[in-house]
Formats: sequence, structure tokens, C-alpha cells
Amino acid sequence: MSTTFIRVPAHVPARLQDGFGRIRRELELPDGFPARVTEEAGWVARVPRPGGEDLTALPFVTVGPPGSPVLDRAFHLERLRGGYRVWCAVSDVGAFVRPDGVIDTEARARGVTVRLPGGDVPLHPPVLSQDAASLLPGAERPAVVWRIDLDGDGRTVGADVLRARVRSRERLDCEYVQAAVETGTADGTVGLLAEVGALRLERERARGGATLPAPERFLVPADGGTPPAPGDGGYRLEYRAPLPAEAWISQLSLLAGMAAARMMLEAETGLLRVLPAPRPADLDRVRRAALALDVPWPEGASYGTAVRGLDPRKHAAFLHQARVLLRGGGYAAFDGAPPKLAEHAAVAAPYAHVTAPLRRLADRYTAEACLAIAAGEPVPAEVRRALAGLPELMAVAERRARAAGRACSRLVEAYLLRDRIGQEFAATVIDRGAGAGGLVQLAGPAVLARCDGDLPLGERVTVRLIRAEPATREVRFALA
Repeated sequence: MSTTFIRVPAHVPARLQDGFGRIRRELELPDGFPARVTEEAGWVARVPRPGGEDLTALPFVTVGPPGSPVLDRAFHLERLRGGYRVWCAVSDVGAFVRPDGVIDTEARARGVTVRLPGGDVPLHPPVLSQDAASLLPGAERPAVVWRIDLDGDGRTVGADVLRARVRSRERLDCEYVQAAVETGTADGTVGLLAEVGALRLERERARGGATLPAPERFLVPADGGTPPAPGDGGYRLEYRAPLPAEAWISQLSLLAGMAAARMMLEAETGLLRVLPAPRPADLDRVRRAALALDVPWPEGASYGTAVRGLDPRKHAAFLHQARVLLRGGGYAAFDGAPPKLAEHAAVAAPYAHVTAPLRRLADRYTAEACLAIAAGEPVPAEVRRALAGLPELMAVAERRARAAGRACSRLVEAYLLRDRIGQEFAATVIDRGAGAGGLVQLAGPAVLARCDGDLPLGERVTVRLIRAEPATREVRFALA
């Protein structure tokens, strides 16, 4: 009953690899690309659409997972008199993909990149997503570049978007950025990132927005050294809390997404990412959970204020309860009057997806719409036609991706616990069912699973493992 994706090392036991393959087949996820798609991708990789302003002199940097070849956003930050300028360069997938061409048709069938341990199912052929369209350091690349000016308090005072050519200077990861900031060695964009990120987080708080902190889970060698040999079960599953640097980077992407939403709403054509406001009954439920779990919720404060700064390991029960407030998200396309629901409740503002076009289909179309609007031109007819069908297409793709993530997480959990039937574990109750039973989060390993018994919400309990079956990906506990 996992809620977080599990990152696994390159080499894992054969039983896990076989299980990941079975999940791929069960969900009918494609294995590779049709020859005609690969052929067209190889050709357009060599001859992308020319043009765009020359911004190769700007020292952009990418910040992403260590070693990832899929780099679809890069940043450059400047200090202005009385404020800041944020440059956000996004891979220009539209420079390679022809509307209604075979790459476009295949991407529409996939919708998103599906993350799978041991190998993702990519949205685009690797010759594009990992090479020609990826913002790799030292390589000149076509990009959709957002130029956003902020005042001294981090408020947006101007925004524009244009096609350009960029050259990333360096590929960084959040661990490096965090360490540079904490040791005082950060300069340039990295030095300003913490400053601008903190201002944008304050603006989010003032709007009433909310970012629920969620730890990542990693499968690592049990002794912390080299990975065990194939077939060896010597692994452990652990949580790693998110770094502040991850929140700063996220705020820059949100900044571009909010600028895009405003632009499309003013032009009365576009695609928004929306989330309804929490239902009063759900908000009341979460407030009661905060009271029961000793989580401070000041009078009149938004739930975003209540969750900000919480440790996702210490406050797992409350954060699990708070997730109900973020349900019901989706996309809203419009061509004319804005949709009735035009805001994203967690952002507390209109918002659009624009910064992950190599991994999410919708971002390419929002980029094309915004580029036309910013240039004072009509949104291309093929883009307008595509926008109407994207909400359903993206909903299907995202459900498939979530199903894959849940299945893989459950497989890893069942595999790690398979030889520990009857053992007892310390756990925290993070949810209660309508009847007996609910969900518990183990103190270790980092497993979230069903448990039978009369469970006191938020309390530490001792549970006994009664089932762990990798074949069915089922893990179940009982109150000891």
C-alpha cells in the first residue's frame, strides 16, 4: 500500500527484475519504440527546427537526479536592482516533433514517461529524450525560455517566453546545491537559488498554497557498500527526507507554470492543471487529525501553513491524512471563456504544466500555445485541436503511471519481507479503516502496509508480519 516511488540500484536480484517485467506486461507498457518512430526520431534529431534567439552566452545550469540523461529544464538567476530575473530554459520538444507525425502519435499513446525500477518507459525515443532534446552540459540546444522578473519580495512583475538556443554549463544535483549553500561556497545561480527559493516559498505561504513534504524511498545495499551479487537478498529499504534545495527548484518550475497560466487565461486559450478547493468535511477531518496528533494548526491558518516544515517521517500519520485535501486534480482545456475551475488549490493560483516536456505530453502543447500568445500570434490550429482531448488523455496516462509505481513498490516490499513472517516490528498507525484495521508505517524497513486490529491513529504500535508474497505483491500485518 505504498505511496512513494522506490528508487532501486542498477543491479537487483533476478526475482525483482522478473517481477518488474511482469508488471510491465500486466499494464501493457510498451517495450521500445516502433521502427518508424525510431527512424523519424533519428532524422529530426539531426535536423531540428532552426531559429530562436541566441542565449548561449547565459550560464544556465541543470539541477536533476544524479546521472540522469533526461534534462528538460535549466536555470539562470540574476540579481537586478530591486529584484531578480529568473531564466528558465525548457527543452523545446516542438523543435523536433511534427504535429500528427509518427513521434507525436506515439507520444499521445503514452502520455507520460512511466517510471519503473530498472528502466523507465519513456515518452520519447532516447535519441531525443536522452540526447538531442536533453539540455546536456556543453551542448547547444533549442529551448523554450521563460524570462520572469521578480521584485525584492519575490513577486512577479513581468514575464515573457521565447524560442532560443541555449548551452547549459553544468549538470548539478540537489545534494551538491544544498551542500554548496550550507557551506557558503555557492555563487552565481546556485548562490541565488536559496534566496529566490525562500522568497517564493514565502509568497506561497501568503497565497495559502501548500506543498506536502514527502520522503523518497531507496533500495540500498544492507551494508552500505557495493551492491550484493545477483540473487543475494542483502538490501534494505530506507527513507530519505527531501532537501530544501528540492523545494527551491520546485518553486522556480511553479513560477514558470503560473506565468504560463496567466498568459493563457488572458488569451482565452490553453490548458491548466487544476485542483478543486478542499471540501469542508475533508478539511474538518484533517483539522481533527491535527488535534489528535498534536500537530499545531494556528487559528485562521491555511492547511498549507499547518503542513509547512513538518518532518515527513515524524509526522507521517498527519501528512497521510492531509493527502485527502489534494485529491481530484486534473487538466482543464479551454478555447474561449476560462473554465469554471481555473485554479490549483495547492498552488493557490492558476497554474499550468510547462517545464517537463520530455516526460509529460501536455507541456509541449502549453509551450506552443504560450509561444504564440507571447508573439502576438494566433495559437496554431493543430494545437487548439489537441488541447481539447488532452485532459482525458493525460488522466489515462497518469493512472497507468501511478499503477506501475504502486505495483513496483509493493513488489519490493514483499520481496524484502518474504523471509520474515512472524517477526514483530515497531510501527506508527497512519490511517484507520471504516472498521477494524488500517495502515501502518514501519520504523524500519521503510514499508507502508495494511494491518489488522484495533489501531489507534498516530500511535506507536508493535505489529507482526503475517503475509509477504512477492508473486501477488501482498504485504499484511496484524497488531501484536
